[in-house]
Amino acid sequence: MSNKVSNSSNTLFGISLIAALAGFIFGFDTVVISGANLPIKELWNTSPWFHGFFIMSMALWGTVIGSIFGGGPTEKFGRRKILLWIGILFSISAVGSALAQDPYSFSAFRFIGGLGIGISSVAAPTYISEISTPATRGRLVAMYQFNIVFGILIAFLSNYFLQGVGGSNDWRWMLGVMALPSLIYTLLVLGIPESPRWLIIRKNDREGAKLILNNLGVSNHDEFIDSLTVNSQPSTVNHQSSTFFSAKYARIIGLAFMVAFYNQLSGINFILYYAPEILERAGLAAKASLFNSIAIGGTNLVFTFVGLYLIDRLGRKTLLLIGSIGYIVSLSMVAYAFYSGASPEFLLFFLLLFIASHAIGQGAVIWVFIAEIFPNTIRATGQAFGASIHWVFAALITLVTPVFLDKDNGIFKDNPWPIFAFFAFMMFTQLIWVLTKVPETKGVALEDLEKQLIN
Repeated sequence: MSNKVSNSSNTLFGISLIAALAGFIFGFDTVVISGANLPIKELWNTSPWFHGFFIMSMALWGTVIGSIFGGGPTEKFGRRKILLWIGILFSISAVGSALAQDPYSFSAFRFIGGLGIGISSVAAPTYISEISTPATRGRLVAMYQFNIVFGILIAFLSNYFLQGVGGSNDWRWMLGVMALPSLIYTLLVLGIPESPRWLIIRKNDREGAKLILNNLGVSNHDEFIDSLTVNSQPSTVNHQSSTFFSAKYARIIGLAFMVAFYNQLSGINFILYYAPEILERAGLAAKASLFNSIAIGGTNLVFTFVGLYLIDRLGRKTLLLIGSIGYIVSLSMVAYAFYSGASPEFLLFFLLLFIASHAIGQGAVIWVFIAEIFPNTIRATGQAFGASIHWVFAALITLVTPVFLDKDNGIFKDNPWPIFAFFAFMMFTQLIWVLTKVPETKGVALEDLEKQLIN
């Protein structure tokens, strides 16, 4: 495929936006299952363990596999080709899961979609971080997160408006409609260039990189290319990649692990996946709970805009601090609401505060932070590591949730307040970690970050 930039996407913002659209499908696919959760449970009459593993968390296990192994193909074949295949995987998953006639084929197609999500969480942030400038890197990479939450909102809206359209099969429409944005995204990726950093580091293609940098408006491209050429020798690259888990990268690996770990131990996927059921448990009717799920998606979108605005102004560490405090307050009050039997409106308010805290803090920061802290030669591998940690914990939480939440056999079947109290405690430990261990990375060139964090 050509490395030329098409006229229709001849801006840094436009190219970044197209790559970030993988996040839209990611968000849509992640949450659309919430509308199909209860209908599928009734249709196939599965046990809580079976439902948690094969129905609700199978896409996440695909995401785990995709994120673990997505770094290798992204390094070998290039960021752009992998982004193209992501769209193809999403399309296959949408059509297949909508037409599935049994829980096993349904799970298989959801697994394929999960592979696309996992690989996209490696390739898209890596690609955007490598084509952006130090001054714009935060908000451009964070567009991936913005598209995730935009996809989440559209999925909630889609579920709400499609409820009842197909009778007992309305869940098939909820899942199948994702094929349309998947196809559009696949076509748009054909018009974006390869990462110039990848061309230099992996292919030693100075002319190809120069052409792309020219089209991106980089005036000092010769100086930029010269600074990277020393790292483009295959022996150096392979050696550095093969020693990923070495003492040299211990600090960076630790930072990536912890930010991904805490992202999921906030309970964000638990709340997004089971929002309608949680709200029903709080006393809202099924239709009202779906409608209020839209409020969750809308709050997520609005405050993601705030995070986008602030991430290159206040910095990554400051946003993580703000988010941690918001987490602690909101999750503690949600636990109290369930424990005391407070009104559904009281609980919904603090659920929305939780979503706002996530959108400004961890949601805005995680993909930016992981994508920028690793050196050029191991960035895709590092992104794969951070993303895989994120998705392993997301899958585990989604897997065990039905066992805790089930009305008849769940561990907390009478009242789920201990779940939220646990998440609040974990966010207190995150606050301590951010204060003591997290460096500020805003406005620093990727190559300068490499020197600071490794030294």
